[in-house]
Parts: sequence; C-alpha cells; structure tokens
Amino acid sequence: MKTVFTRPESLKDMPMHYCPGCTHGIVHRLVAEVIDEMDIYERALGVAPVGCSVFIYNYMDFDMYQAAHGRAPAVATGIKRVLPDRLVFTYQGDGDAAAIGTGELVHAAARGERITVIFINNAVYAMTGGQMAPTTLLGQKTTTTPFGRDAAANGMPVKVCEMLAPLDGSAYLARVAVNSPKNVMAAKKAIRKAFDVQMSGAGFTLVEVLSACPTNWGLSPLEALKWVDDKMIPYYPLGEYKTPATEVQP
Repeated sequence: MKTVFTRPESLKDMPMHYCPGCTHGIVHRLVAEVIDEMDIYERALGVAPVGCSVFIYNYMDFDMYQAAHGRAPAVATGIKRVLPDRLVFTYQGDGDAAAIGTGELVHAAARGERITVIFINNAVYAMTGGQMAPTTLLGQKTTTTPFGRDAAANGMPVKVCEMLAPLDGSAYLARVAVNSPKNVMAAKKAIRKAFDVQMSGAGFTLVEVLSACPTNWGLSPLEALKWVDDKMIPYYPLGEYKTPATEVQP
C-alpha cells in the first residue's frame, strides 16, 4: 500500500508532553513539514524562549537554541547576521512575544531583520497557571481576571499583526488558526510563504497562530476548537496583513 502520510523527517519520533487538545503539536508538525519540503533541513535553526513553546527543542530534529524570556528575536538576529544563508525562526507564545519580549519583537521588525517569528496566540499565560496575557480577550476569565478582562482596568488586547504592519521593515505578516483541517492547510501555506520571504531577503516575517489551550480555558479539546472560531477569530481576523511588494516564488 502506498504511504501518503508520515512523520516529517525534521520532527523527532517521540511522544509530546503537551496537554490533551493543545495545538502546539500541530504547529510543530507544520514547521517540520515545510522545512522538509523546502529541503532546507541542514540549514534550519530555531530559537525558543520561555513558556510552553520552549519545549519545541525536544521535538525538532535540527539545531535549536534557547533564549532568555522574550529575547528570542535578538538571539535569532545574531544567528542570521552571522549565518545569513540559514533559515532562522523563533517559536514564541503570546506571554513571551507580546509581553516581556515586545521590545525585541517590534525592533526586529523595524530593522527588517531577515528572521521569521512563529507567534502562538492562545490568549493566556499557559505554562505559569493561566494568568491574563496581553492577548486575553475582553470578558475572558483567567486566574488574574476572575470576573473577566475589563478594558478600563486591564486595557485592550494586543493585535500583533496590526501593530507590526506599519513598520517598513516588516515584509510578511499573517494570522492563521489550527482549529480545523481547512485552517491547518492555510496555516501551512502561510508558514511556507514566511520562510520563502525570509530566504529571499525581503525583511522580517511573522505568522501568528491562533491556538487552543483547553486546560487553562477550562474547556474540553473540542469545545476549545470551537472557542477559537466563536471568540478569537472575530477579534483576531485571519488573513495576510502584509506581503512583499514583489511576489516571492518558492
């Protein structure tokens, strides 16, 4: 029988530790599939900071680095400048990239650093117990907003793609989700495009992934996927927020 679906070579053959229904594993696979398809395995380098996302280094079968909390774009910048022919990406959660790491993220984009940020937005600080994150939705209950996020007290949720789009150094920005087969396929295309744009030298690229966190949302895995549709996507619309002036061919 012909094999039509198998584990990507860039992804280690081992169980993942993530909670049931967590979609980090889906994104890991998409990154690995794209790297395999680009035949760039020997030149791929990833940077993970702190949070649930840090454990990607356990699962990717190529060189991975760990950075201090929020500093992954700075580490990736150094790697890319020294090794400009490499594919360099960071893998960061919203509590990392949109909070303690906002400065690193914004200035890497402003400088047009030729790196890719895979930005996982699950609207909560997951690893540390479910506290409010910069991306937590209005009315969303967390351990630090038990009555729901309030705009007057907590401010508005941060929209990262919209924030970075005006910066001249940003070349490709997209927001995707991984809560349905259709959305997973679109997410893979966006990751591939971000990597292609990076390798063309056009500038900074970022793919924001709306991701489910059933444990901290207090939902079942299926309910969490629906919550992405019902709650997250209306506030964080999917799509490409910036593309290069000249179309990049894979």
